[in-house]
Amino acid sequence: MLTLFTDTDTDITPVEAAEYGYKLISMPYSIDAETIHPYEDFEKFDSRAFYDKLRSGVLPTTSAISKERYIEYFEPDFKAGNDILYVHFSRAMTNTFDVMDQAIAELKAKYPGVRFEEIDTKGITTISYTITREVGDRIKEGMNLDEVLAWASKEVDRFAMYFFADDLKFFRRSGRVSGLAATMGTLIGIRPIIYMSPEGKMVSCGKEKGRVKAMEHLVGKVEELGDDIKAHRFVVGHTDAPEIAQEVADMIHERFGNDLKIEIQVVNPTAGSHSGPNGVGVCFHAKHR
Repeated sequence: MLTLFTDTDTDITPVEAAEYGYKLISMPYSIDAETIHPYEDFEKFDSRAFYDKLRSGVLPTTSAISKERYIEYFEPDFKAGNDILYVHFSRAMTNTFDVMDQAIAELKAKYPGVRFEEIDTKGITTISYTITREVGDRIKEGMNLDEVLAWASKEVDRFAMYFFADDLKFFRRSGRVSGLAATMGTLIGIRPIIYMSPEGKMVSCGKEKGRVKAMEHLVGKVEELGDDIKAHRFVVGHTDAPEIAQEVADMIHERFGNDLKIEIQVVNPTAGSHSGPNGVGVCFHAKHR
């Protein structure tokens, strides 16, 4: 038997997890010295309330989970002898997977013969959401574990994500984006354009004056890199900016046709702690990242 895992940094909610049979690992964030585990400490993410806190000046922090907590998540399936596939956010963005590796080594020693495999989406939030659902689709279509791993080895790097941030103070504090100029984003109206690199890191790749120009930049990237986009999910992600996300979706539809199916998704609170409110991004099937 195969058990699927993913984590809340992929933007997958319990409802979406249940659609594919994913077990959900909760990635925590902290506000005012209180550590919160999404979908364990609350049932539904109140994105407006969370991002309003950030707008008021609150700066959340995030942290890795412990080896013991990873063991709590995985041991029931190791004990049952189930193969495990964990589709997760980028290893390159955190040291939490070093801790997980320790837990898996301990579990394999205790339960020899259990197969544990990973698919690193080399991203976080919207791009991870897209790939995690695409993996789920392949399994629902009947692919076995080895076939899914072979699919992912070719296709993970064929999903691109580009987005703009509204306020760089969140990224500056976390240091999660490379290539950001010291003054970029402090000038009124300047919005940096950021993408997920093939290595699974967030990298600044330009800037635009004004929100409209930033949105046009995203559409331009779809035109430049898009490949067979109508045969795959097209996702617009946002950090509590549904109206802006809808504007981007409308621009995409105008350029590529209304038969393109677009999903609009809100970014999870742990990833949103680093990006801040009012950001929007697109994820699509591409020639390359």
